[in-house]
Amino acid sequence: MRAIVISGGGSKGAFAGGVAQYLIEEQKRDYDLFVGTSTGSLLLIHLALGKIEKLHSVYKEVDSAQIFNLNPFYTRKKEGAIQLEMNHFNVLRSFLRGNKTFGESKNLRAFLERHITAFEFESVKKSSKDVIVTVSNLSKNGVEYKSIKDFSYEDFLDWIWISANYIPFMSLVSKNGYEYADGGLGSIVSVDRAIEAGAKEIDIIVLRQEKKQAHRLPTSNAFDLMLGMFGFSLDQIEEHNISLGEFRAKSIGVKLNFIYTPTLLTQNPLLFDQKRMIRWWQRGYLHAKQHFNL
Repeated sequence: MRAIVISGGGSKGAFAGGVAQYLIEEQKRDYDLFVGTSTGSLLLIHLALGKIEKLHSVYKEVDSAQIFNLNPFYTRKKEGAIQLEMNHFNVLRSFLRGNKTFGESKNLRAFLERHITAFEFESVKKSSKDVIVTVSNLSKNGVEYKSIKDFSYEDFLDWIWISANYIPFMSLVSKNGYEYADGGLGSIVSVDRAIEAGAKEIDIIVLRQEKKQAHRLPTSNAFDLMLGMFGFSLDQIEEHNISLGEFRAKSIGVKLNFIYTPTLLTQNPLLFDQKRMIRWWQRGYLHAKQHFNL
């Protein structure tokens, strides 16, 4: 069994799309299992169907308005760079609505329903391929993996949406009596799950550099500090996921092929800039081409 695993990484998911396009179209890799976390989960159904061009066109449409119905951020240019700043008015609106998070991402759920049809869902579900997304059950304090084989169309779209909800900036979702959020809070790179499913060779797209070289920019306010703190915690989770996956793979003879970003793409993965994401898709494709032709 061959699997592909795609990590979380917000807007950097566009880079993963380019890498996956090269692997599927040029390397002719036929995957039995697709596993994703957060932004990685958004790619999986179209990849399983081989609908790369549709997926590419969908990513060209993504911006903050397609994700947030109540955006806790606004953007501004500082020294030529685009930065995220806290939108105090929207955060206050969110709290006045009784929300538990700074913003709401209901637009993302609607976006998924527009671009993943019931027919596409059923086509994957009835095939021999499996699609698994990672979610965090905050009520049970644990990670859960949701397979397309076990759910209806509406339910599985919920799980994809939940997997990508980076709290406390996006929606906290109550489902089946539990509170759920971004799968990356527990497992950013779900290599271990692919091994458990029986994969013998796994291509793993990790949306960060293999060797971290850049320092985070100094924090300018409490909101910026919170983003940095969450980023630090997720980095540690990611390192643990990779180390555990490598250990298990070595012990049972599973082949792992890691593909990292060659440079730091962004320190603000919640900034969804269409022009940058279009460039990242192309960079992902070219990087994969170079990686596999060394």
